[in-house]
Amino acid sequence: MADRHPSLRAYLAGALVARTGDDMAGPALLLAALARTGSATGASSLLAAVTVSAAVGGPVFGALLDRAARPGRLLAGALLLYAAGLAVILGGLGRVPFAVTLLVAVVAGLLGPALSGGWTAQLPRVVPGKRLPRANALDAMTFGVAGLAGPALAGGVAEASGASTAVVVAAVLIAAAAPAAWRLPAPAGPVATPAGPVATPAGPVATPAESVATARPAPMTGLVASGVRAVLGSPPLARATLTSVLSCAAQGLMIACLPLLGERALGGAGFGAALLSGAALSALAANAILARHPRAVAPDTVLWAAPLLQAAALALAATGRPVALVVAVMAVGVAEGPQLTALFAVRHREAPDRLRSQVFTTGASLKITGFAMGAAAAGPLAGCSLPGALLVAAGTAALATPAFFAVRTADRPARPARPVPRA
Repeated sequence: MADRHPSLRAYLAGALVARTGDDMAGPALLLAALARTGSATGASSLLAAVTVSAAVGGPVFGALLDRAARPGRLLAGALLLYAAGLAVILGGLGRVPFAVTLLVAVVAGLLGPALSGGWTAQLPRVVPGKRLPRANALDAMTFGVAGLAGPALAGGVAEASGASTAVVVAAVLIAAAAPAAWRLPAPAGPVATPAGPVATPAGPVATPAESVATARPAPMTGLVASGVRAVLGSPPLARATLTSVLSCAAQGLMIACLPLLGERALGGAGFGAALLSGAALSALAANAILARHPRAVAPDTVLWAAPLLQAAALALAATGRPVALVVAVMAVGVAEGPQLTALFAVRHREAPDRLRSQVFTTGASLKITGFAMGAAAAGPLAGCSLPGALLVAAGTAALATPAFFAVRTADRPARPARPVPRA
């Protein structure tokens, strides 16, 4: 992923290290909680506490980033606090009441979007506009590499030195990315915190209070609401977000089914979990090709076409045959990798500059929520019928395509009414 632009190299290196630590932290915390408490329910509850709170923290953290004069420094502080939170969680496991540990996990998880949407939102300040498509594909590749390396590192370190050491290594990796975040460029112009209507890609809406708004900071609740309105009020952003949320829900359903699939089709639950590495590898390969030809396919086309491939692959996995299962998981990765790149491209293209971080972190929070809901639904469904759960996942992914076009159709302006002739 090397590039001749030194700022981009530093950006990608920091993103890769931080995201690898984040992908390592989840499995490591799960293993550490299981080792220290002996409760599988407690271990899964701890992981859920870290994950679910990110859905709440994303919009707020994005608003803080958009308001900051030096967002890179705020991002660096969030990384250090997140790493410190992991250390506090580890120190409290088995030593303090578990409810206190869960509370710390919820607070630490609020900073999770800093590693995904918060970091990616800074990319247009690192590279010129003409280099953004290639840089965007490279940025998406860091997610694939981290998804491949993080769980493998967690398992390897836990086997070699214990689960607690794996948590420590994850925290160190996240903290090690703070210097790269600190050096991220500042916004080119003054930081605006308007209280008027949200700016659109076509330009800001002029208001009489515009000069007053730039001098007086807007309330935080207003900034968060502005970010949500920016996502829901822009048809390209709304349909991209809805499509990605449905795809993530399908991913959550599939991933929760993988251990059972491995046990029934491949001879062991561990083999099912290992299929995740195959999906990450195929996603990484697809993004590598896309990085060489970033303008080959329009991002909007990828957004609606990728779920169709994902749905077909999940339906193939429902057959339960070993070869079909391996092919299906690899095909899911081929769909997920370019879809993530396309999602970033649409957000960079459509997000108002003053709300860019909020658009990215709000979108990341919604995706996390979709994934969590899919994973939660997978348990009862798989208990009744494993092929049925996979078919539900396929149907959820397939819904993303009509959802994409439904938002586009709903946005078409209504035909003006004919004037009624006077008597």
